[in-house]
Amino acid sequence: MDFEYSPKVRDLQSRLTAFMQDRVLPAEAIAAEQLAAKPDWWGAPPIMADLKAAAKRQGLWNLFLPAREGAGLTNLEYAPLAELTGWSPAIAPEAVNCNPPDTGNMELLHLYGTPEQKQEWLVPLLDGEIRSCFSMTEPDVASSDANNIRLEIADESDEWVLTGRKWWSTAALRDDNRVAMVMGVTDPDAPVGSRHSIVLVPMDTPGVEIVRSTSVLGFDDRHEGGHGEIVYNGVRVPKANLLGPRGKGFAVAQARLGPGRIHHCMRLIGMAERAIALMTERARTRVAFGKPLADEGVVQATVADARIAVDAARLTVLRAAWRMDVEGAKAARHDIAAAKVLVPLTVKKIVDDAIQIFGGAGLSQDTPLAMLYSQARFLQIADGPDQVHRRSLARAEFAATPVLSEVRG
Repeated sequence: MDFEYSPKVRDLQSRLTAFMQDRVLPAEAIAAEQLAAKPDWWGAPPIMADLKAAAKRQGLWNLFLPAREGAGLTNLEYAPLAELTGWSPAIAPEAVNCNPPDTGNMELLHLYGTPEQKQEWLVPLLDGEIRSCFSMTEPDVASSDANNIRLEIADESDEWVLTGRKWWSTAALRDDNRVAMVMGVTDPDAPVGSRHSIVLVPMDTPGVEIVRSTSVLGFDDRHEGGHGEIVYNGVRVPKANLLGPRGKGFAVAQARLGPGRIHHCMRLIGMAERAIALMTERARTRVAFGKPLADEGVVQATVADARIAVDAARLTVLRAAWRMDVEGAKAARHDIAAAKVLVPLTVKKIVDDAIQIFGGAGLSQDTPLAMLYSQARFLQIADGPDQVHRRSLARAEFAATPVLSEVRG
């Protein structure tokens, strides 16, 4: 495994670092003020348009997509760039058009979309002109087992008719969200794994009702467009809106979820790095009992443990990205699962320690730490809860043939 960054990646890394320092981090306070002035607004603050235009001019656009429409980077090459955007998860990913759920949706359209679907949806998504959402999770069933998904997609003549309820459809409440990718049951009598399909549903289709947005540990995530709970009440779309083969919704979704999981982990490493930067600065400048916190052994141990943990987590992410590039996402599924368990857990602990060093300020809106904590905690559930990934890892371990047999004397 060679994790050395190429000259191309080092150049992008340098330019993206400057963009983060000069444009994105200073924009955080402005974005917060703009959203506060528009309490009923769901979506990006106005300053985002300036950031996106600047990112396009600087060639920092669609970095996630390995195809010609993007930067042409491998997963391993994208990792350090996604990490940088994790320093400002509310702004940076969208500023460079590398924000979920659009990244995964663009990948699906690229892989499975018809020429007409690509022209209608992929092109404007790549240009950052519209947003999209992914409607998979349902409130009435345990979505850790995706076979439970039961939204009905009925086959009626030349149309699909959707009836059911979804939630956690991120970006659903944005005015510029134009399309939802909806998973549901098209073939209820088919074998398990062949019952579900994905269809494209324009958000202005009659029968699409956004009920509310669910918050994440109290955060409304308005900048993302919330997390919509949506009722699909007899929604009719043309047969041409089927994305990928009928009955292969799980296979199509996995092409999205594998890269999506590792992208989340890449950004989480950046969140941890920001938490470490904040905790070390706080420890240097905060005085208690006559000396800076940085001189206290217990604080030094906390900082050291954070560095050890984040570096180990990063290596796990890079290994998974490397294997995806070399052997494909399916072969790398256990590496992805390991990263998906380890990284949010690690980052949550680092952010929690940073909050402790900040004291009461760490719990307030005066630092990004509470938001970072909510993101890490959220990602122990999103895209598959930890228990499911641990289950798959354990099954693989039990099925593996030991290299050595235990020696009994």
